[in-house]
Amino acid sequence: MEYIAFGILALVFIAVIVGKDIYNDRKKQKLFEHSLRKDYGTLREKKQNLERFARMDRYYKKHSEKGQVDDITWNDLGMDEVFLNMNHTYSASGEEYLYYTLRSAGKSDEELAELENLIQYFMGHEDERVTAQLIMAKLGYMGKYSLYDYLDNLEYLGERSNRKAILLDLLYLPFACLLPFAVSYGILGIVALTIYNITTYFREKSDIEPYIISFQYILKLLDAIEKMDKLAEKVKQPQLESALMQLKEKKKALMPLRKGSFWVVSGNGSLGGSNPLDLILDYVKMTLHIDLIQFNKMLLFVRKHAEVVDQVNTILGKMETAIAIGAWRTDLAKRNGFCIPVLKEQGEICLELKEGYHPLMKEPVKNSVTSKEGVLLTGSNASGKSTFLKMVALNAILAQTVHTCTAEAYRAPYFRLYSSMSLRDDLEGGDSYYVVEIKALKRILTAAKEPGRPVLCFVDEVLRGTNTVERIAASTQILKSLHGDGVLCFAATHDIELTQLLEKFYDNYHFEEEIVDGDILFQYRLLPGKATTRNAIKLLEIMGYDPEVIQNAQGMAEDFLRTGQWKEA
Repeated sequence: MEYIAFGILALVFIAVIVGKDIYNDRKKQKLFEHSLRKDYGTLREKKQNLERFARMDRYYKKHSEKGQVDDITWNDLGMDEVFLNMNHTYSASGEEYLYYTLRSAGKSDEELAELENLIQYFMGHEDERVTAQLIMAKLGYMGKYSLYDYLDNLEYLGERSNRKAILLDLLYLPFACLLPFAVSYGILGIVALTIYNITTYFREKSDIEPYIISFQYILKLLDAIEKMDKLAEKVKQPQLESALMQLKEKKKALMPLRKGSFWVVSGNGSLGGSNPLDLILDYVKMTLHIDLIQFNKMLLFVRKHAEVVDQVNTILGKMETAIAIGAWRTDLAKRNGFCIPVLKEQGEICLELKEGYHPLMKEPVKNSVTSKEGVLLTGSNASGKSTFLKMVALNAILAQTVHTCTAEAYRAPYFRLYSSMSLRDDLEGGDSYYVVEIKALKRILTAAKEPGRPVLCFVDEVLRGTNTVERIAASTQILKSLHGDGVLCFAATHDIELTQLLEKFYDNYHFEEEIVDGDILFQYRLLPGKATTRNAIKLLEIMGYDPEVIQNAQGMAEDFLRTGQWKEA
């Protein structure tokens, strides 16, 4: 009787714990759903796991294609920060696909039209958007690794056979049969076999442990597909209907993976929680190797269906990316506005940007520019040249990737996009700044000669890593080569001489400053023509340098401008 009472109490205890967990989960779900509706389009602080962020490019590298933004351009423009600003996703699938999208500037009209339709649909249908976001949030993340870290390395596990594990499990039967006749021998055999199984279990489990996380995520992808069936009942949008139908087809191919998966994923807390039965299950696994046997079956299945898994991950990632872009647009509309770009595959090479701004600036100064020939930009230190170049380049990338520009209007052909701006010495490769710079410029010159879409390039301080005479001579010829059919170049320089040497090839623009009460004020407004002011020595004065240094430097500069020769220091 006491055992029955104890059993009932244990069951009640377990029921209370499980019930409490269910209640807390539902409460948390309702609060989260409320926030999705209330805070849609509000910039949120998202804690980024640095290890996972370092692997954000795995999907992008797996699906490399022509027209993608190269590493130099990505780093020049600080695109990681732009990505984080735009990252309104809740799953690894959406996050990695958004990153891939931002680097895929080679999209076609059809691809951008499909993306735009998805963005517009989710922006205009709150219930469907929230349903999809809840599903993707349930899918979640994978810890510090990407799914593709595992899918691309499944072969490293080699061929895994279940024969030995099954034979060892079968050995329990004869020992169990001995118990009624020779208890000591039966127990001794069972204990010895159990000790051997437990000893070998941990060695084998350590080999497969990382891959269990990927299998859990694939099973969650399968769960997400099933939940998307409810969304399919509401949707009346061609592209989304097609995507949901594709998911339904993929589900049939992946469903066998679920068979026996409980033994592999239960008790593994990497992606989910634990339950009161975990301890018992762990001992069963260690004794009988059930999870190892099932893992080998799942491994064989995933190897055969890796492409289907990738397709499911892509479809779900594309949907959440569209939602994230819509949320970003909503946020931009509250701040400084946005526009949908007008892009053309062929025609005159002309870039028109109206009231463009950098999305990471809280109170940006907007500027407009229209150029058919290319732009040569001059101006004093800190006047806004580099920021302007980055703003135009960034809008060109945003136009061709997420179909959204931080401007009042953007019109241009499709470009191949390159930059040479925020370069530095390559200590690991042993290259000086100058060598790094000429390599970066060479890749642009090479691309300009290759067939394909026209090249749009951005160069900040051409050949700053060498002496004045050779810099001006070489810069003139390089920038001249970056002018003409099939290429449009925006370049910034401190060398005023270039404005005269290249006046037949480039439109001259500049930024300037004002000196007010001994201080320098920058307006950050783009003005036509070349710069006529300098402020480097004035900045030394404002920073408190010795007056003698300032006076002598000013005298030397004025003398050089008058005579064209330097006098002795």
